[in-house]
Amino acid sequence: MARAFLFVLDSVGIGGGPDAEAFGDTGSNTLGHIAAECAAGRADREGVRAGRLCLPNLERLGLGLAAKNACGQLPAGFDPDPEPGGFHANASEVSRGKDTPSGHWEIAGVPVLTEWGYFPDTIPAFPAELTDEIIKRSGIPGILGNKHASGTVIIAELGEEHVRTGKPICYTSADSVFQIAAHEEHFGLERLYELCRTVFELTAKMNIGRVIARPFVGESAKTFARTGNRRDFSITPPQPTLLDRVKEAGREMIAIGKIADIYAHCGPTQVIKANGNAALAEATLMVMETAPEGSMTMTNFVDFDQLFGHRRDVAGYADCLEKFDALVPQFAEKLRPGDLMILTADHGNDPTWKGTDHTREQVPVLVCGPGVEPGTAGTLDTFADIGATIADHLGVGPLASGSSFLSRLGGK
Repeated sequence: MARAFLFVLDSVGIGGGPDAEAFGDTGSNTLGHIAAECAAGRADREGVRAGRLCLPNLERLGLGLAAKNACGQLPAGFDPDPEPGGFHANASEVSRGKDTPSGHWEIAGVPVLTEWGYFPDTIPAFPAELTDEIIKRSGIPGILGNKHASGTVIIAELGEEHVRTGKPICYTSADSVFQIAAHEEHFGLERLYELCRTVFELTAKMNIGRVIARPFVGESAKTFARTGNRRDFSITPPQPTLLDRVKEAGREMIAIGKIADIYAHCGPTQVIKANGNAALAEATLMVMETAPEGSMTMTNFVDFDQLFGHRRDVAGYADCLEKFDALVPQFAEKLRPGDLMILTADHGNDPTWKGTDHTREQVPVLVCGPGVEPGTAGTLDTFADIGATIADHLGVGPLASGSSFLSRLGGK
């Protein structure tokens, strides 16, 4: 019986989607702009990386060709005729948002076709009746922030005041999200989680997709650092996803990283937490050794987005891509006959773009496994085709949306 491995390279977009203009993202291209900056020598970092963006393993899987099909241009420095090692496509999103839940839910066969609730880019960002009720129910002395912000920036800005006053740092972004940063020791980790549960209850009626706990440690603005104890409190997907179908079929559905939180813990039979791409890769490789026949494993590799996209760090993003590329052969070596591995993304986060938010982009779909022949499915009209293909491969479909391209994978 077959196994499936689905890896989401968080925010690795490959060029603006057909509706990018509606999101103010015309011209955005996460991979393309990083490659261009590298080729021009503007993404060199002493002791870290230098020169053109070097992703030989992802190129063999078709990353550059998928990017060219998405935006009409091969990323700078990429091989126009790489040695073929996989099947590739580029996919467009139909969900109304460019956020993490929208991308992931659509990948799993449930596009988000209704509007999320959002907070305006004003100061304050949150309505007074909401913050008043949060303060009343939780017993906190007040809140700090109350605006759109980058998480690391606002912790540096307000962390010391938070420690001194006991007021949590509350902020949002262009996504449908309410984020709360608090010190693990001075405020308390469990207290932060309980506060997030209260806020999630209050914001659910506003159709806010997620409330995120952002714990940090340190004793000054220079030493504050976020920890791996992040927790997402998410609205439940409106229909059964691929994850639910795998579980309903009596199979193992193994969620690594923040996957379980994104799907409101609907579907996973096993949850493995890890912090950072290196730890996520280590956990994934261990699972690939032992995952039973008929199982599905899904990992979100978060560093691209969390550490480098939102921070607009081109050199860091490039280095992160190159380090992930070096892991690809290790993943491939773990595949057994009949296994299918798909690498994709959930949205873009162009580090050369204005602001600090996600960008509306197409994503790569790179497929490999014993028996998968090189080829292309061209442009997929929805991320849901990814989930439909895995459901077909595992025999647990059909899903609510999406069309399988399994028959086009040669030996599959």
